[in-house]
Amino acid sequence: MKYSKTGLVALVVLRLATGWHFFYEGMVKVLNPDWTSKAYLLDSGGFMKRTFEWMALNDSVLPVVDFLNAWGLTLIGLSLLLGIFCRAGAFAGMLLLLFYYLSHPAFPGIEYLFPTDGSYFIINKTLVELFALFVIFAFPTAHIIGVERFWAAKNRRPE
Repeated sequence: MKYSKTGLVALVVLRLATGWHFFYEGMVKVLNPDWTSKAYLLDSGGFMKRTFEWMALNDSVLPVVDFLNAWGLTLIGLSLLLGIFCRAGAFAGMLLLLFYYLSHPAFPGIEYLFPTDGSYFIINKTLVELFALFVIFAFPTAHIIGVERFWAAKNRRPE
């Protein structure tokens, strides 16, 4: 794909900012031995509420959910920051954010224990970041700026 300089800068900045957000959120969880998603899952709402409550109350499932959440965030963030496997990282991030949204949908009439930053009606920050990852997935930049660029150069045949 051909990008204008402004378009390329915008896409790379979006990738790096989103990557930093994922990486930071993941490392906060990885480095805190007491962190668990239990309270968040118990606070779920919407049509999948019972599924997320089951995850929180199941002593064999919750540690797996916590591990996948913390390390998933961290590895997705690293992928986007370093520019390596970015399309896979963006897809995994969209999937993770979809789970977050389904556990706490911004539907009218649902109230949560934890306060939100504002008033939302269907679209919230989680969905906005999911859409940002969709843009990163659709318009990859790692082959231009990222580790993937070095792989592409290494695999290029001399003409």
